[in-house]
Amino acid sequence: MDIGIFDSTPDDREGMLGIFNHYVVHSFATYTEEPVSMARFEALMSFFPGWPSVTARSVAGAVAGFGLLRPYSMIPAFCGTAELTCFIAQEFTRMGIGAAMLRSLEARALDLGLRTIVATICSLNEGSLRFHDSQGFVESGRLHQVGVRRGVAFDVVFFQKKLQ
Repeated sequence: MDIGIFDSTPDDREGMLGIFNHYVVHSFATYTEEPVSMARFEALMSFFPGWPSVTARSVAGAVAGFGLLRPYSMIPAFCGTAELTCFIAQEFTRMGIGAAMLRSLEARALDLGLRTIVATICSLNEGSLRFHDSQGFVESGRLHQVGVRRGVAFDVVFFQKKLQ
């Protein structure tokens, strides 16, 4: 199936929300316990004006995934650092879509003068840990047993990638 990477539009949000809520229910890829509303999703994602957000879409227009960068912190000392969020629809995983979205976001990050991308990942989300490791991110810290979801304690793992 042909998939393209495009700038996200408000029309993509329903598809994004569906992907996110799938992972809420079926995985440890999110930190939320229950599916979220559109308003809550938009607040969680913090779509930030001027910062890149991309959507992977099939030829038929189905949202296959999404990724975005947002400021890591509003404190000026961290202006060169972005936080990454990336989700791929379950049926589109292992097709290179995440890597393609990440390459697009990294190019945009460089255009914005960013130097570092960070990601926080649940230690129980093995697929995301492997993905980030395979894409040049390095584990740079871990908060042990700080979260509990579905009665299971987990670490928050910090990953970092320095851009060239």
